[in-house]
Amino acid sequence: MFYTTDDNRHGLPHDPFKAIVSPRPIGWISTRALDGSVNLSPYSFFNAISDSPKLVMFSSVGLKDSASFAIESGEFVANLATASLASALNRSSAPAPRGTSEFAIAGLTEAPCRLVRAPRVAQSPAALECRVTEWFRPKDVEGREGQSVVVIGQVVGIHIDESILTDGLVDMKLAEPLSRLGYLDYAVTRDVFALRRPREPDASDLPE
Repeated sequence: MFYTTDDNRHGLPHDPFKAIVSPRPIGWISTRALDGSVNLSPYSFFNAISDSPKLVMFSSVGLKDSASFAIESGEFVANLATASLASALNRSSAPAPRGTSEFAIAGLTEAPCRLVRAPRVAQSPAALECRVTEWFRPKDVEGREGQSVVVIGQVVGIHIDESILTDGLVDMKLAEPLSRLGYLDYAVTRDVFALRRPREPDASDLPE
């Protein structure tokens, strides 16, 4: 099948776009507004976009609390979402009014960060402290701004629980990171394998 996205006439029960672009890492974003209000929400449009400098981004459909708090404070934290925290993560997506802490709704504990005012999720085995470098509304091919707001942050500090380290490496089989698929589906990383990248131009140094 083929369809164009200008009319989205795919004839399927649900839009398959996000099911195709998957799995996607989940940005479990915690923020603190200038008035002290705390917010915690999961974002499936999230990823690392640079290693030097270390940059991550999350995209919010509309200027919701996470994006607005991050923009006004200039800070946010990306907490690692894991299999054991799936239920709490889902509860933190509740449409709570501004000023209501999703930490309380999800039964999670706020832990202080070192370099930013926003709290991190104490139960998460890893967290990235970030300072906002820029934000914008992405445009379509006609140059029209969409509803989404993209926030980019530079990672200035990293927390890692040593319980997920094996021989000094973050062990995905221990961390069991949670990822977002399409529809209402999620996945857990448990089956891990390594592939060595080719060094020769024709990849002849790799086995068939």
